[in-house]
Amino acid sequence: MARMLELCLAALIGDGDLEVESASGASFKVGNGSGPPLGISFRTRAAELRFLRDPELALGELYMDGAIAITKGELLDVLQLGLRNTATLEGSRWLQLLNGTRLLLRRLQQNNTLLRARANIAHHYDIDDRLYALFLDADRQYSCAYFEDPSCSLEAAQLAKKRHIAAKLLIEPGHSALDIGCGWGGMGLYLAAHCGAQVTGVTLSTEQLGVAQARARAQNLSAQAEFRLQDYRETKGRFDRIVSVGMFEHVGVGYFDAYFRKIAELLADDGVALVHTITRTDGPGVTNPWITKHIFPGGYIPAMSEALPAIERAGLIATDIEILQLHYAETLKAWRERFMARRAEAAALYDERFCRMWEFYLAGSEACFRLGQHVNCQFQLAKKVGVVPMTRSYMTAREQALRSREEAPQDLRLAGE
Repeated sequence: MARMLELCLAALIGDGDLEVESASGASFKVGNGSGPPLGISFRTRAAELRFLRDPELALGELYMDGAIAITKGELLDVLQLGLRNTATLEGSRWLQLLNGTRLLLRRLQQNNTLLRARANIAHHYDIDDRLYALFLDADRQYSCAYFEDPSCSLEAAQLAKKRHIAAKLLIEPGHSALDIGCGWGGMGLYLAAHCGAQVTGVTLSTEQLGVAQARARAQNLSAQAEFRLQDYRETKGRFDRIVSVGMFEHVGVGYFDAYFRKIAELLADDGVALVHTITRTDGPGVTNPWITKHIFPGGYIPAMSEALPAIERAGLIATDIEILQLHYAETLKAWRERFMARRAEAAALYDERFCRMWEFYLAGSEACFRLGQHVNCQFQLAKKVGVVPMTRSYMTAREQALRSREEAPQDLRLAGE
């Protein structure tokens, strides 16, 4: 078994320095010796067999089960080594076959009907709400932050993200705004409080809905911000502005046209929409099988070459496209460090296996963004030309105006309403 494991890993890892200890006690090295020395250890022969059958699925599960251990370096380092070497899968025909099969089946796996979409969201978001409080900022922003200054805090970067999006939306007081996939309500409440918008937020998570509604009441914004348990496909009406942050990744590859056509249907003729999403940089692909099984069932990160044709077919115009490089890597780094600092609290909520799953999820996600396989993208959309200014200078001006409103005492604003 140790020899088969060595042959498999040698085919996968050509660059780097990885020492592997097999369950029998034998050890070997793979890679060309470059970079920092890293090491892993397989605890059982069964673990080795599982890894040989399907490395992409098994690695995370073995780590969750404690059947594989990191003996040199950190988990993030090992995952970056693996991702860097397997980006093209040229060294393994078996992995090529597995991924080819997954590519053929991805529409079936992402058949996100109304009922299935709700179940998929519940899997990740309708868990103990205290978990997210352990590592997110106070506003519960669970998407890529915007680091205007690399040294700024997570809280400042998440606020900057909301400000940047609001500036691109060109929202004026009284505008109606739809937030598709509103999460815990942070984006919608920002648009209501600082932009004077009349906000409708929709989510499929009952946990998130309850928090968003409670926050609206606590901030005296219930009259301006309504949150609903509703699928975007069932939303009706017309809106001056539409925003969707971190939701497009849950749509599924077979529903791209439905998603953008719904935005076009709901958007006013002179309206502006902003879709903030992760995109893959290497073209269409498949969702990692471990992520599909344990973290985001039904999810898929689109390539820009998949998103833009759907935007065009919906009759929408991409008026601005911005790529945020490494911003999500820094966001995930902050989340991972915060989670690890409060790991014992997470274990008290769940158990050790759950904590190891969450570690693997955060570290693996950071590795993908750190290596450039994924980036974050903001699509600004409209139905016709001339709706947004001809140059980007308006963004800076509007961000400055919003920054001033954020600094103004909110109790005085409410008292004057």
